[in-house]
Amino acid sequence: MAVATACVIWATGCGHSGESSPLVSADAPPRAAVVQVRRTQLSNILSVAGEFLPYQEVELHAKVAGYIQKINVDIGDHVRKGQVLAILEIPELDAQLEAANAGVRHSQEEISRAQNEVRRSEADHAAIHSAATRLRQASETRPGLIAEQELDDATAKDRSGEAQVESAKSALAAARQQLEVSQADKQRYAALSEYSRITAPFDGVVTWRYADTGSLIQAGTSNTSSMPVVKVSQVNVLRLRIPVPESLASSVRDGEAVDIRVKASNEHLSGKVIRSTDSLDRSTRTMQVEVDVPNANYKLTPGMYADVSLRVQNDPNALTLPLQAINRSAEKTTVYLVNSQNHVEEREILTGIEGSDRIQVLSGLKEGDRVIVGNLGAYRPGEHVDPRTSTMAEEGYNADKGAQ
Repeated sequence: MAVATACVIWATGCGHSGESSPLVSADAPPRAAVVQVRRTQLSNILSVAGEFLPYQEVELHAKVAGYIQKINVDIGDHVRKGQVLAILEIPELDAQLEAANAGVRHSQEEISRAQNEVRRSEADHAAIHSAATRLRQASETRPGLIAEQELDDATAKDRSGEAQVESAKSALAAARQQLEVSQADKQRYAALSEYSRITAPFDGVVTWRYADTGSLIQAGTSNTSSMPVVKVSQVNVLRLRIPVPESLASSVRDGEAVDIRVKASNEHLSGKVIRSTDSLDRSTRTMQVEVDVPNANYKLTPGMYADVSLRVQNDPNALTLPLQAINRSAEKTTVYLVNSQNHVEEREILTGIEGSDRIQVLSGLKEGDRVIVGNLGAYRPGEHVDPRTSTMAEEGYNADKGAQ
């Protein structure tokens, strides 16, 4: 019996000796890490790869067929708007232009001849008209002095002379019209002759050269398979094209800020959305969005890729929770709310913007509500818990708030 008593005393002493943790009563409620529903700025950042494209790019074809007489540029050459890039030799067009010039000169001479004919006809008619007038006056002064046949002949000649004048004037008008036709032909062939000089439509860089001196170039308007002469790209400004997924396409707005990182050139740039297609590519289910990026130093090259961060959703005063506080299923999204009596309630919520670590609550909770965060499977609705504020979640909230 003494031995048993000693053992009991020793065991009891062991229970109170040393630096042991306090024992938790079997009736004490389980602890639960909770966070409060808070308001903070929340954004959804889309990170995607974008591709740089020339602001403008065109393959320059010849308007008329001919041989390359001279080509002044090669790949990599920077050109200015209006600069002559190549000259075509078109012998038959030169002959047509000369013929048109000759036609203009002929028409001018025809006009001179017609003008002289008008003046001659008017002079003849004036003389005939004067003679007929004198005969009529003499006949009226002394009736019977002039034979009626003679008066009729004079009147007929007067009318014939008048008709000759009108005919000469018509011939002059026709000659003037022919001059207009000849001048139009001349202008046409002169315009075609100007097309023998291929010029740059804008400031840019020659990115490809398709022809050399002596190459036969077909007219681009008459042959769909005609070979271009050169390709010119405008690269002092580039288009950064970004594919935005269908789920976020409606959230993209012109003017949204864009963060751009180009690994190939170690560039960190900023920009904004300038334009979008406002329609989805059916094959990729994405909407193409473009950012104009200045490239005055030509460090960026078309075809390069960039890592783009685009803020597609933003609410500066969103009601938010940590992502670890929500429980998603196929039918609904819920949280475990700790009420004022420290009992667990399952609350269905409607969510909005989802950030990297927090999510927006659109309905189902109000600011200041306490919800359990982490290890949600350990709790059941109606259970009594001992809520303790999660310091990790609060630190994350404060960090997000300080970054605003």
